Amino acid sequence: MKTAAFTKSYHRRLALSLPELELPKGQITAVLGPNGSGKSTFAKVLSGIEAADDKQPILTGVTVGYLPQKSFPFRMSTEKNILQNGKDPQRAAALMHALGIEGLAGQSAKRLSGGETARMALCRILMRPYDLLILDEPTAAMDMESTLAAEKLILESCREQGCALLLITHSISQAKRIADRALVLHSGGLVEQGPGEQVLYAPREEQTRRFLEFYGL
Repeated sequence: MKTAAFTKSYHRRLALSLPELELPKGQITAVLGPNGSGKSTFAKVLSGIEAADDKQPILTGVTVGYLPQKSFPFRMSTEKNILQNGKDPQRAAALMHALGIEGLAGQSAKRLSGGETARMALCRILMRPYDLLILDEPTAAMDMESTLAAEKLILESCREQGCALLLITHSISQAKRIADRALVLHSGGLVEQGPGEQVLYAPREEQTRRFLEFYGL
């Protein structure tokens, strides 16, 4: 699928300006860049949470799922939280098992730790299929073991559902592990895009090389 070109400003200050972008179905596109580069703004505009400057939709005729950076639990059990996005108890159980939180199914979600809440929220968003799934730093609160389990689940879900998956991540290592494609943003603009092997291992742009050297340590 292809997004429309757009700009996004806050208080008349340009925060993001992007051209048309291709988001292939069945592939994971990682969005990388330093803090303040526009990654989360991109996710919010693409998901429809915030409007572009011209108020026009960036995508049309597409179902979009969006998991924001800060996960939140409803005042109910972990399992019931997950079932808010789909009424299939068997799928909910399978997702919880994949992320190691099946033992927390009956516990109040408000009592979960930050990492457990992040795993619960990822299970919840994966309860139904989407044409485009946007995950904003889904593993930031997880330890390494949980992160690897989450990455496996994200990869499997993308392939099985054939959705375009946009992964906002601060982790270059994570992008190298699971991304098919990569976009690099800086100061609200697109620096480089292409297959993950090219962008992450042999970037063409000097700005991308500097970013990878500095943040890949």
